[in-house]
Amino acid sequence: MEYLLLLGEVESRNVMMPGTPGFEEYMADWTAYNQKLIDGGHWIGGGRLQPAGSATTIRRESGKDTLVDGPFAETKEQLGGYYLISAADLDEALELAAGMPFIDAVIEVRPIAFRPDAQ
Repeated sequence: MEYLLLLGEVESRNVMMPGTPGFEEYMADWTAYNQKLIDGGHWIGGGRLQPAGSATTIRRESGKDTLVDGPFAETKEQLGGYYLISAADLDEALELAAGMPFIDAVIEVRPIAFRPDAQ
C-alpha cells in the first residue's frame, strides 16, 4: 500500500535550505533516513518544498480561476515537504514516519486512494 507523509513545520524557525550555512550538516540525518527508505524498498518519491511564501494558489469558484500569491491557508504550520512511500500497512507507515530526524514537526500519514501511474 502507498502512503503520503505530509511534513508540517513552523517556517519561522529558520528552516535550513540549500546554500545556507550548516545545511550539509543538517542534511546528514535526512540523507541517512532517505537511504534507509531506499534500501528498504519503501521509497517512491519525495521532496523539500520552498517556503510557503513562494506558493501561488489557484482559487476556483463557479469555474472561474483567480491566482493568489501565497499558500492555500494562513496557518502557523506550513507544508514543508512530503514523502511518497510504500508500506505493508498503516503500522509500518507510522513506524517509518516516526524515524524522521525532526525535532519539532507535524507528520500527517495518509493512505493513497488512487495513483494513475501505480502498478
